Amino acid sequence: VLPGAMVMMALSVIFVVAGDVPVVSALFFGLKCAVLVIVFSALFKVAGRALKGAVSWGLAVAAFAALFFFDVPFPFVVLGAAAVGALLHGHFAAKAAGPEQDAASVVVDRLLQADPVRGDRLARGARRAGGLALVAWAVPVLLLLPFSSLYSDVAWFFSKMAVVTFGGAYAVLAYVAQEAVEGYAWLSANEMLTGLGLAETTPGPLILVLQFVGFLAGYGTPSGPSGLLGGMLAAGLTLWVTFAPCFAFVFLGAPAIEKLQNKPALSGALSAITAAVVGVIANLALWFALRVLFGELEPVTFGLLATEVPVLSSVNLAAVAIALVAGVCIFVLKWGMLTTLGICAAIGVAWQLVLGL
Repeated sequence: VLPGAMVMMALSVIFVVAGDVPVVSALFFGLKCAVLVIVFSALFKVAGRALKGAVSWGLAVAAFAALFFFDVPFPFVVLGAAAVGALLHGHFAAKAAGPEQDAASVVVDRLLQADPVRGDRLARGARRAGGLALVAWAVPVLLLLPFSSLYSDVAWFFSKMAVVTFGGAYAVLAYVAQEAVEGYAWLSANEMLTGLGLAETTPGPLILVLQFVGFLAGYGTPSGPSGLLGGMLAAGLTLWVTFAPCFAFVFLGAPAIEKLQNKPALSGALSAITAAVVGVIANLALWFALRVLFGELEPVTFGLLATEVPVLSSVNLAAVAIALVAGVCIFVLKWGMLTTLGICAAIGVAWQLVLGL
């Protein structure tokens, strides 16, 4: 995590210091257009693995509708999908097991059978480590919560993200964007997509985009430390409350993983969440597409449904062109992510130098 976090910190500083320089801004613009296509690529890959029947497709569509038309918070979508999966676990049972899961179970069983005493000792050590991770996570959050400040908001909000990050970064980013952009107003939608592009270039996990969000929140806060110091403090806090819970989950869950795999209701719940994540990522892809490709959106209501539609005259031709290039690189030429990001960033700079964005 730390190498990627240090790279993201440096990129965040460059963004706020030099982001208004036309050439640098154009580079970030190219990254945003490429990331838009990368999100759609992730959507297709996850859908191909997760959607294996009518119930799975129904959960994906329901999750998309709940987020896009009704603004249902992501945690409630996850909980709803888990409840459906637990009730309909018989449907998912035949589809949930796979050769990779079976192979992992065999390896774990053989290790424990070979040395059960050592296995028990490791389990006790894992539980102790998990407890320490819980304390390390909870202490700064509990110390900050009584105070009404940006840092208490950051600690609480990103702690919630760490708990409900089912399906990876793409799944949770729609909710982060909704709350950080429209709720807390820590950054704009375009800045959110820039952060995603920067996270794609780092050697760490994609969820490091949350560090970028925290940095901009601290950088622009009207109270307390702000500027680069405030940004670094908020980014560090975001990093801590995002990853400390992960260690707790791994250490506390590892000793019980075999027992958990044999719970049909739990297995069905996790499979249903995976299916719902497809709808969540579809919502993220469409949310970003509307804001990257169009300069203006207008609200529209259809009875109980409410959403935003683009103003067609506000289409950004440069964004469309760069996104098409990214699509060719990823879907036709099968080029890698970093290559695609580099090409699109270079096109953004060239477009700025020749025509102006």
